[in-house]
Amino acid sequence: MITLSQANAVIAAILARGRELDCRPLAVVVVEPGSVVKAFQKEDHGAMLRFEMAYGKAYAALALGRSSNLVRIRAEERPLFMEYLIKASDDRIFPEGGGRLIRDSEGQVIGAVGVTGDTQERDDELATHGIRVCGFRADEDCADLGGKVRLS
Repeated sequence: MITLSQANAVIAAILARGRELDCRPLAVVVVEPGSVVKAFQKEDHGAMLRFEMAYGKAYAALALGRSSNLVRIRAEERPLFMEYLIKASDDRIFPEGGGRLIRDSEGQVIGAVGVTGDTQERDDELATHGIRVCGFRADEDCADLGGKVRLS
């Protein structure tokens, strides 16, 4: 499971990179397996529902075992199926890019991160950045694990 100091390091790396890229105000959540919130930060001037969006992206990644961007693609391909899953999750799943699984050096899922505030492409890029800068692995870094990692 991800520790509090590791979760805070992921968030700090994401917020620092967001400032370098001149992103809009960001909100970042890191959750443990089971979607228990480990840490959350929202930059000044961020919109009111940023926690719910960031959490929904991280929740989607954990719930479906893939990035929230892949969840978004699935929602476009199979809207009725995803509508059911969203309802089954009590509307916690937010199918937009920016939610990523956090994996340890062996590829085991130790948590997830959700980023919101900029474009979903940028949010996703920032989530991956925070994971890697802190020494963890993103799904793409675990392609050698075969069917255990969903890349499409």
